[in-house]
Amino acid sequence: MLLKDKRAVVTGAAQGIGRAIAQRLAAEGARVAALDIDEVAAKAVWADSEPGRHLGFACDIANSKSVDAVFAKIGEAFGGVDVLVNNAGIGRGPDDGSDEMYAGIAERSAQIARGEIPTAHPDQMIHMSDEGWARVLAVNLNGQFYCARAAVRLMAAQNIAGSIVNIASTSAASGEGPLHYVTSKAAVVGFTRGLARELSSRRIRVNAVHPGPTNTPIMSNLPDDMIKAMEAAVPLGRMAQPEEVAAAVAFLASEQASYATGSVLTVNGGSYYV
Repeated sequence: MLLKDKRAVVTGAAQGIGRAIAQRLAAEGARVAALDIDEVAAKAVWADSEPGRHLGFACDIANSKSVDAVFAKIGEAFGGVDVLVNNAGIGRGPDDGSDEMYAGIAERSAQIARGEIPTAHPDQMIHMSDEGWARVLAVNLNGQFYCARAAVRLMAAQNIAGSIVNIASTSAASGEGPLHYVTSKAAVVGFTRGLARELSSRRIRVNAVHPGPTNTPIMSNLPDDMIKAMEAAVPLGRMAQPEEVAAAVAFLASEQASYATGSVLTVNGGSYYV
């Protein structure tokens, strides 16, 4: 029971990695508030749990007012917050050029396979709208800031030596993936390290996890041949399961990682990036 009697918040908790994290923290003894844009789905995370022990809330993490309102409810219900896991994230935005990019990748690969000099390009930026760029950064970066700010305000008010775990991505190191997604996840690493230094005097630890390709619903946005190529590039030869990422998060959130702050734990099946 790594987190016995701790009070935790997990964003993007209705599915995939977030759901696995929420359930793992609960299994480790924490009371957990699951946040998601879909309130019904957030509450459904606890369908088989003890009534009232864990909570589910609708929250648009890209909206600071929504975040502050939900954390006020959590503070009232739990009496405070010990752990925050900033997991919520998206890989696409409106008119963001993703379709054109994936089409370009597919055509370029086909040209090479035919022995042709490739003329197709994996362009995304020239097709990306302002809204597409802004939406991904609003969720993946601004959302982490808003939630961390709200959680730290609760921790600081009670002098709690808490733990924040931000979900980044190996794309931050490799540069692979949609441009706005890669940029947002690289920024998460900088945010993690800067915040770790700022909060060290309060004994609040801040770390990040770099998941490699993971078997989650976000993968449904990718072409099958791209997924197969990802798996083939991983030394262990497969994607991670959400529960494997959740185990890393549980470790960083717990006192077993009491001397870890500002660090990035990579869970990527052995892939190496310079």
